[in-house]
Amino acid sequence: MSFLSSFKTDTSSNSFWHKYHFFFLLFAAIVFKQLPLVSIPFNWLESYFHEISHGIAALLTGGNVLRIQLFANGAGLCTTQGGISFIISFSGYAGATLWGWGIYKLASSHQRAAQTFSVLIFVLLLSSIVFWGRDLLTWFILSVLAMIFLLTIKLQKIHFLQRLMQFFGLLILLNSLSSPSYLLDGRHIGDGAALASMTFIPEFVWVLIWFAIALLALYSLYKTAKK
Repeated sequence: MSFLSSFKTDTSSNSFWHKYHFFFLLFAAIVFKQLPLVSIPFNWLESYFHEISHGIAALLTGGNVLRIQLFANGAGLCTTQGGISFIISFSGYAGATLWGWGIYKLASSHQRAAQTFSVLIFVLLLSSIVFWGRDLLTWFILSVLAMIFLLTIKLQKIHFLQRLMQFFGLLILLNSLSSPSYLLDGRHIGDGAALASMTFIPEFVWVLIWFAIALLALYSLYKTAKK
């Protein structure tokens, strides 16, 4: 009876976690995002995915990536040459959202998928250090991010890696949700201003579009978790 009771308790606990794990992870990510020091590397992570999305868009549209710069305050810059300017400018915030959504989805699909994707991100970070980093601060930040993913790869229990990757995905998504609002500072610089000058659509409209994309991505993960 004791064993049976214990088994039922474990099953009930697993069922409860399976049903509500998205909300637990989301709440943890929201709290973690408010912590002043430990959240800094994950602000860098969102900034990196923002800048690498610019770079990938440039490469896919026939351009080149000249350099990627990351700054201690979470800002970044990707200098490109050639390619389709509209796609490159739009891809920063939209791409960071896609990375966050994709990391969570792939980690949720299978434990081995989480491990494989963690390895791929580690390799991408190393490639960025070699090919596109040009200054000590950027090299340092990219090295810190690479170390984080190296440590996740070294986790003995892949189940923990799966949850950790889901957590990373939500952190990136939350940053993608809030970071476009920083463009509304009256200075008219950045991706929103660049798109406004190309299309004559006001900057705040582009900010709303990026916000809506991030919100839809978050809602999509919520709907998937409910199933």
